[in-house]
Amino acid sequence: MIGSMLEEFQRMNKRQFFYQVLSFGMIVSSALMIWKGLMVVTGSESPIVVVLSGSMEPAFHRGDLLFLTNPTDEPVRVGEIVVFKIEGRDIPIVHRVLKVHEKENGTTKFLTKGDNNRVDDRGLYAPGQLWLTPDDVVGRAKGFLPYVGMVTIMMNEYPKLKYAVLACLGLYVLIHRE
Repeated sequence: MIGSMLEEFQRMNKRQFFYQVLSFGMIVSSALMIWKGLMVVTGSESPIVVVLSGSMEPAFHRGDLLFLTNPTDEPVRVGEIVVFKIEGRDIPIVHRVLKVHEKENGTTKFLTKGDNNRVDDRGLYAPGQLWLTPDDVVGRAKGFLPYVGMVTIMMNEYPKLKYAVLACLGLYVLIHRE
């Protein structure tokens, strides 16, 4: 199987190879432009996220794909579902706002909790941090597609699956090439 792929690759002349590389580059750059455009339109550094745990059930399930916006001019409200990042953690968290404290000087602090969790999120925050601020928010959930993100979860939990998918795509391209 791999031998036949290598033979096909060796049969390509330079022009065909350059065309394949250029096509791949255009696909990647188009995807990046779409992502950057979504970032500008939504005001969020990550306009799409996947729910990774069951902490928000029954509202959202593991694998749901969330669409985010981050309007900085609108205050955070109780009951709103936010995606936030904690200092020292790479993966953002999707939880509901439980309490909001607005001070007279205009600063806002809030507390979050997963719908399916027994306690608030203070145990998840950075050491010494008791409240989140609007700067911690990556975005606010505005819509979702159920279970669409399971592909991402599967590929992260089973890294060999990535290679299997890439191999299948490579075979498909070789078989259906003009």
